[in-house]
Amino acid sequence: MFTNSFATTRSVSPSMFKRPLLTTMTAVLLASTSLVGCSPSQNSELDDTKKENKTADVASNVANNDAISVTNIDVETVKGKVKLPINPAPIVVYDMTLMQDLAALNVAVDGMPSGLKLDNLHSKTQPEPKEVGTVFEPDLEALNAMQPQAILVGSRMAEKYNALSSIAPTLDMSIDTANIYESSKQRLHDLGALFGKSDQALKLQQDIDGLIDETKTVTNNKGNGLVVMVNGNKLSAYGDKSRFGFIHTVLGVPMVDNQIKDASHGQPVSFEYLQKTNPDWLFVIDRSAAIGEESVGAKAVLDNPLVAQTTAWKKNQVVYLSPDSYLAFGGYYQWMQDLTAIKTAFNQAK
Repeated sequence: MFTNSFATTRSVSPSMFKRPLLTTMTAVLLASTSLVGCSPSQNSELDDTKKENKTADVASNVANNDAISVTNIDVETVKGKVKLPINPAPIVVYDMTLMQDLAALNVAVDGMPSGLKLDNLHSKTQPEPKEVGTVFEPDLEALNAMQPQAILVGSRMAEKYNALSSIAPTLDMSIDTANIYESSKQRLHDLGALFGKSDQALKLQQDIDGLIDETKTVTNNKGNGLVVMVNGNKLSAYGDKSRFGFIHTVLGVPMVDNQIKDASHGQPVSFEYLQKTNPDWLFVIDRSAAIGEESVGAKAVLDNPLVAQTTAWKKNQVVYLSPDSYLAFGGYYQWMQDLTAIKTAFNQAK
């Protein structure tokens, strides 16, 4: 969360520094006008002018994230508080969940890793970002040349925190996978505050919450489920404390197996395990497809006699989650895509 010394956070355009003189002149003009009286039409014209000026100010404040900052803000991160100017620029981002949220907020990102597999990580209305390494390895030379005001990282780049902090203030904004909804909600709120786009952040969260409510109405009492990742010919299962746990904790789909071990790469399982646990619903992540590896595909891997005996397969109750669920879990577009896929599948259930 954020704290600052002002009741209201806002970015200010250079023209606003002229306002004290303009305000004084306007006050004198209004005072002299009041002495001689104003006609109703004159009052209306003055009101229209005030409205136009206010609209122009608001447009200037939210059009871009490169306005002059007038105050600092304390950002609460995994590593503790980091003080930054509101609306820092240039910025570098190494986490795909953060990239999704910033793209949805239309915040300009000046530096991003190369080789990204998703197409919703960068606002199309902003300049193309420069390459600053990969999601696992930063290009320190490129960073030094850019001299960013802030570097934003998540779990994949967290181990490089010390090296990055030596170049610029670094924010480790990793999502808590055991509480992915609240954690991602807080992070979207914090990004909105940091970049002067709190209203937009609230609207995006309302989109997510509305779709969650709609999806919960169709998942209620429709059977249990199991989240499985297919990686080549290998399978792993995920429980309610994983990055995919929102299916159980947020949407209320009961776990078919409450003993799944919590691990970042899931619990290794077999096709016999799927046949034995017999889930009503299968939620599938195709890792190979998400990272662009050659593979026969998750659907072909699961199409075998053992899986065919499960209720999920028999009733065609298999939901394939988006690549975003693996690469950008907790991001705005990941929420919207996977919730829509789940809602559609449950609506079509017989």
